[in-house]
Amino acid sequence: MKTKKIVALIGASIVGACSVCADETVPLFNGKDLSGWKVVEFGGDGAVKVLPDGAVSCAAGGPFSGIAYTNPMPTMSYELKLEAMRAEGSDFFIGLTLPIEDSFCSVIIGGWGGMVCGISCFNYMSAAENQWTRGITFEDNRWYTLRVRVMPNVMQVFLDDKLYYARVQYEKASQFSLRTGSDIDKTKPLGLCSYDTHAKWRNFTLTKITEPLPDDKPKDEEF
Repeated sequence: MKTKKIVALIGASIVGACSVCADETVPLFNGKDLSGWKVVEFGGDGAVKVLPDGAVSCAAGGPFSGIAYTNPMPTMSYELKLEAMRAEGSDFFIGLTLPIEDSFCSVIIGGWGGMVCGISCFNYMSAAENQWTRGITFEDNRWYTLRVRVMPNVMQVFLDDKLYYARVQYEKASQFSLRTGSDIDKTKPLGLCSYDTHAKWRNFTLTKITEPLPDDKPKDEEF
C-alpha cells in the first residue's frame, strides 16, 4: 500500500509540474460582448458588435474601424491566434497591432487593394515595402487563421500556417514601429482594425510562451 501511495504522489507531482510549465492560453473574446475592449474612435467608424455566434463584426469605416484591448498583456514571449473573415470590401480585414517590448507594429492581411500581407513597419518600411511583403488572393466570407509569435529577437507570422509566413529576426525592438501618419496607433497596445472593409473576427486567444520552439530562437547567420 505504501508503494502505491508513493507512486501516486510522484505521479501527481509530475502532473502538477507539467501544468505549471505548460503554456497557458487565455481567450481575448468572451463571445458575448466587448468586455476587455474599447471601440476606437477613428472618425467615420463602422459599427462594431458581437454577433449571436460570438464573432465580432467590424463594419467598414471611412476608412478605419476597430477595437483596442484594455487589459494588461505581455510584451514579449507570447503568441496571438485569431480567426478572421473579409465579409465585404477591398482592403485589409486584419490590422493586428501588437507590442514588442516598448515598441509596436501591425500585421496587415489583405491591404493595398485587398492582396498585400506584411508587417508595418520594420526599419521604417511598411508592409508593402519590406522583404516580408507577399500578395495573396483572398476569398470573401471565408475564415482564415492568423498566428503571431513574439519572442526575443524573432517574430513569426503564420496565415493558415503556410498560406503566408514571415520570420523576422531582429536585433532590437526599436526596429519595429507603426506607420507614421496613420490612425492605426489608436489601437495600441493590442488592437484589431479594418480599412474600408467589413471584417469578422473570432476565437482570439493569447498564449504566454514558456517553452520556445527551435524557430523561436535566433540563428547567428541571419544577423
